[in-house]
Amino acid sequence: MNKQTYLKIEKKDGIAVIRIDNPGEKVNTLNKTFLDEIESSMKFVNEENDVKGAVFISTKPGCFIAGADIKILQEASNIEMGERISRLGQRAFQAIEDCKKPVVAAIDGSCLGGGAELALACHYLLASDNPKTVIACPEIMLGLFPAGGAPQRLPKRVSIRKSLDLMLTGKNVRAREAKSMGLVDDVVCRWGFEATAVDTVNALIEGKIKKAGKKMSARDKILEGNPAGRSLLFHQARSMIRKKTRGLYPAPFAVIDSVETGLSKGNAEGYRTEIRKFGELTQTPQAKSLISLYSGNSKLKKNPFEKPKTKDLKLGILGAGQMGAGIGLVSLLNGKEVVLKDISNEGLGKGKKVIWDELNKRSRKKAISAFERDRLMAKVHTQKDVVGFENLDFIVEAVFEDIGLKHRVIAEAESKVKERCVIATNTSAIPIAEVAAKSKRPQNIVGMHYFSPVNRMPLLEVVRHPGNTEEAVSRAVQMGLDQGKTVIVVKDSPGFYTTRVLASLMDEAVLLLQEGVEIHRLDSLMKDFGFPVGPITLFDEVGIDTAAHIADFLAARIGKKPGAARAPLLNEMAAAGLHGRKSGKGFFLYEEKPRNVLGKLFRARKKKVNQQALEFIEKHRLSSNGEKPGEKPDDETIQRRLAYRFTNEAIRCFEEGILSSPVDGDVGAVMGLGFPPILGGPFRWVDQTGLQSFQAGLAHLEKTCGERFEAPALLNKRIIENGTFHG
Repeated sequence: MNKQTYLKIEKKDGIAVIRIDNPGEKVNTLNKTFLDEIESSMKFVNEENDVKGAVFISTKPGCFIAGADIKILQEASNIEMGERISRLGQRAFQAIEDCKKPVVAAIDGSCLGGGAELALACHYLLASDNPKTVIACPEIMLGLFPAGGAPQRLPKRVSIRKSLDLMLTGKNVRAREAKSMGLVDDVVCRWGFEATAVDTVNALIEGKIKKAGKKMSARDKILEGNPAGRSLLFHQARSMIRKKTRGLYPAPFAVIDSVETGLSKGNAEGYRTEIRKFGELTQTPQAKSLISLYSGNSKLKKNPFEKPKTKDLKLGILGAGQMGAGIGLVSLLNGKEVVLKDISNEGLGKGKKVIWDELNKRSRKKAISAFERDRLMAKVHTQKDVVGFENLDFIVEAVFEDIGLKHRVIAEAESKVKERCVIATNTSAIPIAEVAAKSKRPQNIVGMHYFSPVNRMPLLEVVRHPGNTEEAVSRAVQMGLDQGKTVIVVKDSPGFYTTRVLASLMDEAVLLLQEGVEIHRLDSLMKDFGFPVGPITLFDEVGIDTAAHIADFLAARIGKKPGAARAPLLNEMAAAGLHGRKSGKGFFLYEEKPRNVLGKLFRARKKKVNQQALEFIEKHRLSSNGEKPGEKPDDETIQRRLAYRFTNEAIRCFEEGILSSPVDGDVGAVMGLGFPPILGGPFRWVDQTGLQSFQAGLAHLEKTCGERFEAPALLNKRIIENGTFHG
């Protein structure tokens, strides 16, 4: 056969070993040429008389196929081009399924998106026991769905319910779990994996083994065994999606439609539905926004500075509280050794317990082995002093937001550490230059703003002050990347980027409360807009005392415009012990978790508003012009005020050079603060809304609400230049 670029075929004992290798890339991704080569390879396997079967296997460690090349999605400028992508995938994978000889997918490492669809088309799925082996259909995260045939093939391997769950959540399924649910046929040792895969093809030919067969629970058999049950199942799925997404995301409904059509009208009609709906989705603003976010996130997974000459493999952490323990956990999980320092044995014990609990939970879920859990815990060292700190090259200070305390613990560490040691301060608002002001080596003091909970929040905000060396900043970025974070680098200023824009939104939320907007209404409207939680719930989660402190801090540093920094209400609530969830009461009341089934059954689904909080709000009542109680704003005005306030502050941060690019601003807002992903971030949203339209909206709000909605000079400049933020 002709020479191929992505698929190299070698015959072994009569078996065609098809090696997947994207030349010059770290991972394998699908593109048009790759898909064409799949068809050519299957033609070769079918026509060669001395070939008895085939194996698809990757040459790249830890990666089978990581999905489709994002470029082919970005280049789909109309529905027809989107349909062509689906059609190409279906044709290539159908060639595998239609092969007259047995084809095995030998999955070692990540098998995602189009990679999972290729595997599903194979006759037998063999997975390695490599911890990196995961199977997922994450296209839903891009506002799309797997349209290469997965909606037709998945329900033949696992139940409809589990098929929908995989495609609607995009969740990773590890090898052992995949076998238990019937997604793969067998799991084997990764050592000698290729030889085992070849033996597997021969065993299939000889009839010694066969596919595992579809595994279904009694409940699934009842639901799927008749038209009425299937109809109920799909109805429930649509209801659940409507409730979870508030109807903002069209892709999940396309998944359900494609599966249901295939089951009721046959595969051919199911495939046609996939093609049509995929093409339509590629042109939706939701998909375009989510694809742009994915592209931006990929960019921020690379160090923009010259890569450090040596890797920092050991990390010192000053402070073993929730943040310190969380930083230690993500470091451990990504190959670092951790030294936790705290002032008391009690603090150290709590920090170690946080790490142990999470590792143990992963062990119970089979994400890691018990041996791996214990091996990782052995890499956690605790101490109350700085003995041995001369052996550390990187330290993260994670104590409370008190600059005096930060100065003391950093000075203690600096008394021991080497000259090249970088000390990163974890703070959400304090300017890094002020933290570095009393340091022996201020050039090595960098900001690393982690988000809580550290092991779940993907963003890290690295803050550089004017005195930093590029090497120190590069090492901080690399540490974050090594910890699995998406990293944005921002200029030093009070509140940096994320805290500053979030504080603006929260400030506007307080103003709306003071104008008489009900607490539940405010939360619900912002969830309808696309935020994962409402601003009032967020106050309680962050801590009202913490929010008040940040509001006071930013008002003093940035300046208090009319209507800005409404801290008095928050300060009074905090002084009365209304700190939010951590104190059991804030804007809402928090009951202890029910201990029995009946308690869970009768627990109120809607959080109960704290009457004491309402009394404080009433005490601070005002109208939208800040003078006296007046009419409550309508729903659209509430949403616009909150979203415009957030976005306006983001533009100001870019204008002031705090952000280096709109990409950083978009990814930071979505991944760190929950800005609606379907809008692509504040800058992408303004581009899609239209800069002039956004400016007009600001002008109206400035007229009705005050100068906090004044349009930034940069926005006006871009309009004059007929430009956009993303060019």
